[in-house]
Amino acid sequence: MAAGCLWRRLWQASSLPANYASRIIQKQCFLPTSDLMRVQFSGSHAQTQEHKTNPLVTISEEPETLYKRLSLLVKGHDKAVLDSYEYFAVLAAKELGISVEKIHRPPKKIERFTLLKSVHIYKKHRVQYEMRTHYTCLELKYVTGSTAAVYLEYVERNLPEGVAMEVKKTKIEKIPEHIQEPVWDTLPQVEETEVKS
Repeated sequence: MAAGCLWRRLWQASSLPANYASRIIQKQCFLPTSDLMRVQFSGSHAQTQEHKTNPLVTISEEPETLYKRLSLLVKGHDKAVLDSYEYFAVLAAKELGISVEKIHRPPKKIERFTLLKSVHIYKKHRVQYEMRTHYTCLELKYVTGSTAAVYLEYVERNLPEGVAMEVKKTKIEKIPEHIQEPVWDTLPQVEETEVKS
């Protein structure tokens, strides 16, 4: 079935660019992307190329950055949008294996503006407008630097319209060597002198 679908798509898409045809094949025939090689079309002939290594992937000798806590403060004016985004962010964290420590909602902030209804007279006739800002705070614990970067990029790209996000990272660092030893052991001895008055 998959082979028939593949050849049908290759035959139909012979006039389309190679990238577009390979995307259509992946989406409609449900082939895994690791098994699919790049296909070039020239007339009615299909040529395949070997897999290329990705030059963007680098291996470094540096130790991984560890974060004790990632705190995401999301704020917006629509409570339903914040609830939906909270569900999305928690689901994305669970998919990446990040443990969600807690979710809490700081109190909402209400700004009120009072304006006169009339331009010149009737001072007692006023209109009051208010702007409510709702907050949601997600706290994720024990995250590596690469996982945090991937998660934050994914969550920020899917940030809904009218919603702002603040991120606070608490980094775990090794205690510096000059602090590990007690300071009083390294200080020179001071002689005590008596003061006569």
